[in-house]
Amino acid sequence: MLISTSRKPSQKTRKFCKDLAHATGSTSVNRGKMNMRELLLKALQLDEFNLAIVNEIKGNPSKITFYSNKGEILLAVLIGASAENDKMNIAPSKLKMVSQVKRLDVLSEILDIELVDNAEDNYILISSSDDLIAKINFINKFGDRINFQINVKKVLEVAND
Repeated sequence: MLISTSRKPSQKTRKFCKDLAHATGSTSVNRGKMNMRELLLKALQLDEFNLAIVNEIKGNPSKITFYSNKGEILLAVLIGASAENDKMNIAPSKLKMVSQVKRLDVLSEILDIELVDNAEDNYILISSSDDLIAKINFINKFGDRINFQINVKKVLEVAND
């Protein structure tokens, strides 16, 4: 998946994109003046099959929209993110996904990560939460939760929903 930002992103949003790309084994590019068509072409050029655009409000990542390589919206979610400047200690090549929120199971297809019932190490955990739709955490091979969390506040659009 190719990950990029809205135009003129803050440093925090650029870092979020790089962290998300690293954690999922995706590619992150600075958008610059590229329009949507150019981003989709860039994704194809880099052999990436989906595109994620991260938008921001007041300098913080606030929405992720996932597109197919044909420009169709696959999923759009309002988010909040928390991350620290720690090293991202996770192996994306061995990544699996464990989901407790059925509406977000589609992320396994979008990210091309195997969806399993449980995993021991190197996995993405999508858990339900009282005050949010879901929390997305990344667990490394030592079973430690890395300090990069995505809080899903609202699901705006899901393909085939």
